[in-house]
Amino acid sequence: MIVGRGAAASKTALLLAEDGERVRMISRTGGGPDHPLVDKVAADATDTDRLTELTEGADTLFTTAAPPYHRWPEQFPILSASLLGAARRTGAAYVMLGNLYAYGPVSGPIRPDFPLAATGPKGRARARVWEEAAASGVKVTEVRAAQFYGAGAFSVFSLMVQRQVLEGRLALVPQELDVPHSYSAIGDTARTLVAASRNEQAYGRAWHAPTTTLSVRELAGRLADLADAPEPRMEELTERDLTLLAFTDPFWAEMHEVLTKPGRPFVIDYSETEKILGVSATPVDDVLGEVLNR
Repeated sequence: MIVGRGAAASKTALLLAEDGERVRMISRTGGGPDHPLVDKVAADATDTDRLTELTEGADTLFTTAAPPYHRWPEQFPILSASLLGAARRTGAAYVMLGNLYAYGPVSGPIRPDFPLAATGPKGRARARVWEEAAASGVKVTEVRAAQFYGAGAFSVFSLMVQRQVLEGRLALVPQELDVPHSYSAIGDTARTLVAASRNEQAYGRAWHAPTTTLSVRELAGRLADLADAPEPRMEELTERDLTLLAFTDPFWAEMHEVLTKPGRPFVIDYSETEKILGVSATPVDDVLGEVLNR
């Protein structure tokens, strides 16, 4: 069973279904991909009794769900407690999709055994979700992905760079333009979730989804070349810009916590995922090519 309906959830569901497994997808809207082996159900995942009922009989409970970005500190504990409760009651293995906020500001390459030392509210919320799951006695693992890119991605790159590059417009980015940064493809992340669920060595610890490391300017340039678009025009949003934008949408205020320190590369080590789970990074041009073929 999968809780969530975004790109990572949908790709995971299709990978499982294409292997002949029956999949139930749970989300508030009942969305998800169309496939004869994918059953889509509208339900509130914070209703533990209902979630438990829907999870009964499932071998694995996957979650890719997250509350609204600016409500993580208040709502993540509620959602994660319900998911963990359903896994505990039913005996299902529990596979979580996380991200990298819980590490806090560290020097890379970042390995999955690094301490979860975040001090900001979103980083601590993510850390708490894993810490409570790991201490629960439930059979659990977490796949931590970097910023998403590729078809279906919902991220800074997809929202603030991708469309602008393809339309020849100026891209304003809350990220240093020429510092190396790791990105995870949606498909690679889904393949890691599936591989982790099927490998007994995966449980009891976290794994990193495969990544491609480029500066945002380089990634935008690759996309432009593939699309025969003009050379990207890009500018970095300053802290002052973000503060002013926060008056229009609370999302922007949340960006301050997750910005990397000036001049510091953000690089992920996923060598154990490749060695033990057998999942490698898809070539960047193939991932971007999927964007253009949608």
